[in-house]
Amino acid sequence: MSKSKKKPAPPAPPPLPLVDTHTHLQEDGYVGDLEETIARAADAGVGTMFVVGIDRPTSEAAVSLAEAHDALFAVVGVQPNYAHQTAPDDRDRITELAAHPRVVAVGETGLDHYWDYAPHDLQEEWFRWHLGLSADCGKPFVVHCREAEADTVRVMREFAGTRADGLPPGVMHSFAGDADTARQCLELGMHLSFSGMVTYKKNDALLAVAAECPADRLLVETDCPYLVPTPQRGRVKRNEPAFVAYTLTKIAEARGLPAAELAETSTTNARQLFGLPG
Repeated sequence: MSKSKKKPAPPAPPPLPLVDTHTHLQEDGYVGDLEETIARAADAGVGTMFVVGIDRPTSEAAVSLAEAHDALFAVVGVQPNYAHQTAPDDRDRITELAAHPRVVAVGETGLDHYWDYAPHDLQEEWFRWHLGLSADCGKPFVVHCREAEADTVRVMREFAGTRADGLPPGVMHSFAGDADTARQCLELGMHLSFSGMVTYKKNDALLAVAAECPADRLLVETDCPYLVPTPQRGRVKRNEPAFVAYTLTKIAEARGLPAAELAETSTTNARQLFGLPG
């Protein structure tokens, strides 16, 4: 009697369903290995990535990448540090791009009082314009905020007060504010997205904010190629979407949850907020 054939190994469990809600994969640092970068993300369980524009050219590039890759979607807008470098027809072009079916949000917009490249009044003007575009096109807005928390909240409140339907849905990208700022943003209906900064040793207060964020408002991101998370920080110079799992795991530990549970929650949040298929 012949020996029975060895049973095949059971299939590997499916990867965690992660969405990296903020990348800059259109930057030159990914030229030459973008396909490999997307493949590594898939291997790490990151099946969807948003490519975010900071001006007209990078917004156009984000849409082009989203058209070419099923895993990528685009976010289009003018980041506050580039508001003073715009052309007269940039708003028309961003508005046109925002209507594209592969575009899921408007931004990144907001205020930056750290670098201070653009005048504050011009930053606010563009911020309000993006909020209006978000409301008009029915897509969320993505906020960049650096050392401008009070003014950012003020502008959003003022805009909400001018409309019967209030503030459109939005997300505070790479949130770095304190618990009070988080509370005010949540009261406005905002989502909070956390990056690799929560994995840094000196950011216990920020990790505590992530731990207390309402489950249905929490998102994760890399902001790659920036903000490499621990333990990759110092080992590599360039962040990439595959590393978003480190951020999620750190937050899950702080919340006392299995990483898989938080992965499902954050992905559900992203799909609902940005209207993703599936």
